[in-house]
Amino acid sequence: MAPSFSRAAALTAMFGSVAAQQAGTFDSSRPTINFQECDASSCSPVIKEQVVLDANWRWVHDANMKNCYKDEDWDSACASDPASCAANCIMEDAKYDSTYSIRTNWEGGLDLGFVTHHQYGENYGSRVYMMEGSDKYKMFHLKNREFTFDVDVSTLTCGLNGALYFVEMSENGDLGGNNQAGAQFGTGYCDAQCPHDVKWIKGEANSLEWNNTHQPPIGKHGACCAEMDIWEANRRATAYTPHPCNQPGLVKCTGVDCGDNEANQRYQGMCDKDGCDYNNYRMGEEMFYGMGAGFDLDTTKPMTVVTQFITEDGTDSGKLTDIKRFYVQDGRVIENSYASALDGLDNSVTDGFCTKQKAAFGDVDDFSIKGGLEAMGQALERGMVLVISLWDDIQVNMLWLDSTYPLNKPDDTPGIHRGPCPGGAASTPKELRANHPDATVKFNNIKVGTIGSTTQGVRRLDEMHV
Repeated sequence: MAPSFSRAAALTAMFGSVAAQQAGTFDSSRPTINFQECDASSCSPVIKEQVVLDANWRWVHDANMKNCYKDEDWDSACASDPASCAANCIMEDAKYDSTYSIRTNWEGGLDLGFVTHHQYGENYGSRVYMMEGSDKYKMFHLKNREFTFDVDVSTLTCGLNGALYFVEMSENGDLGGNNQAGAQFGTGYCDAQCPHDVKWIKGEANSLEWNNTHQPPIGKHGACCAEMDIWEANRRATAYTPHPCNQPGLVKCTGVDCGDNEANQRYQGMCDKDGCDYNNYRMGEEMFYGMGAGFDLDTTKPMTVVTQFITEDGTDSGKLTDIKRFYVQDGRVIENSYASALDGLDNSVTDGFCTKQKAAFGDVDDFSIKGGLEAMGQALERGMVLVISLWDDIQVNMLWLDSTYPLNKPDDTPGIHRGPCPGGAASTPKELRANHPDATVKFNNIKVGTIGSTTQGVRRLDEMHV
């Protein structure tokens, strides 16, 4: 189950998160991460692909250097006229390392740090996108492909989430009209939670009906699009989850189309907010993933994560029928665990697995209603943007990933135990920020290619199980 709110809620600079739609100073020192494309014969030479910080984190001002947004509220000129606000506010460069603890490490990988103390205050977490060149996001078309990366979550305690996922943003960051900043300034974010805390949507400020007492502060509109969560994890739990939507691309939603929880409309919106998650602990395998040699995957060490998007006819245009997962650690290929909490026959995400899971756990099968894997595959075919983030959870303390959730159900309810974390005060943002400021997630060696091409040994397993 994915969170019921935007990741941006927890990834906000405390000196007053600011954003706008006009281009100011160009990013001069973006971090990079190692990337390769592969086929059956070989992988390309390593490319140092840049990443760009999301627009919500950036300082933005008008022509007189007055903040357009500060201390969780809009300037008065922005509050009543969203279009003029976007036209008149200027977005500035990001100080990746000193302000956000985003940096390229000595191995060529990307480190995202949790807490940064800087001259204006504090920042907690971040969100970045992979670029292709200086002014466009890199687009991934993953049907009939596999996607691979290395990750180290050894310092991520309960309540934190080092995430890597895809969303159906536009290649240019929704550039045009009043949005003259575009991808080079991290604009155009959306996801399947239809977040209302995205400050700029479709060339306008999201300032109408802005509620700065809500946690997080939110506006009238949401930003919806399909989402494929490849990796949501800390050192105690992990999940991968497709979230289809019934409309393509970024949609600026309002009212019932957003599927807002607080309006009791979660399953009436355009996107599947729950998704169909494969969480090994929730699926009954409590010793598959965790800290130490007693687990199949030892989270005190780096690991390689391989995800395969299988089509029914083995072509790029075929219907998506399966999302498989493998791991490599210490030179050993590790097959994903089987779902013993169901009938023990599945270890990947298929429509059949999702139907069984929803029935066994008593969950609404919104995944099927929103089109299931076929709809997810259509989004993957249209193209999606790679997102990397580190965040804490201001609303439910990441219980949906690593603990017991929801809290209002009996302890013996199937499917509510998602990880071994106790929850409580230790998983709250206040405690995490005070006690684990140095937590860092490390990603490296991102590869995309034909099935079986990106990691030695995976081809053998693929031939056994596809």
